[in-house]
Amino acid sequence: MPVFWLNDTELSFPHPSLAEGGGLLAIGRDLSVQRLVLAYRNGIFPWFEEDGYFYWYSPDPRWVLFPRELRVHKSMRSIFNANRFRYTLDTAFEQVMQACAATPRRGQHEGSWITQTFVEQYGQLHQQGVAHSVEVWEGTALVAGLYGLALGKVFYGESMFTLVPNASKAGFITLVRALESAGFWLIDCQQQTNHLQSLGARGISRELFLEFMAKNVYEKTLVGRWEFDDAQGIRLAHQG
Repeated sequence: MPVFWLNDTELSFPHPSLAEGGGLLAIGRDLSVQRLVLAYRNGIFPWFEEDGYFYWYSPDPRWVLFPRELRVHKSMRSIFNANRFRYTLDTAFEQVMQACAATPRRGQHEGSWITQTFVEQYGQLHQQGVAHSVEVWEGTALVAGLYGLALGKVFYGESMFTLVPNASKAGFITLVRALESAGFWLIDCQQQTNHLQSLGARGISRELFLEFMAKNVYEKTLVGRWEFDDAQGIRLAHQG
């Protein structure tokens, strides 16, 4: 399959089924928030930036986690029982992104794929109430976190970091439980990792993933700053 060059003045993408074998679909210079939302709604995501160009992917299979299939191992149960960590939502979004950027990522050669442009554009999505972060605290120290987008009933996970063992797993498990309580269908994990596979993530065909995307268009998005409620579900934070 060919790799498509995007017309950056035209807000559109080729169909995801046209991606080449490794999942690469298109290349372009535009990483606007409008293009980002359009991409995620159509099962596409940006992976990295090179010389001012952004590379857009739609892999097959697509790795996802259905919340009901979450696996919590015995070692993690003991961490939760000990109340070792404290968990928050949307309190340190840029700090989480910067920490993720400082963590080595798959396929990168120099530096991180999370460039300053990514930080700025996803930061705008956060300000618009579409991108969200989970923070894991040990005392007053931020020791782990993750961020992604929420559209309809799908959470599109982007990146995570950890500074202490099991902290990112604990944050992810806490998020998945809250998303299930809020009626989310699935978490998009994008690519296979042993870390997420151990928690229950699995690959599904791109075709099936796009069926979820088509249904998700009709679902309402919980827009705004999130917080955990008393039952560790998700609610919109009180404004003002």
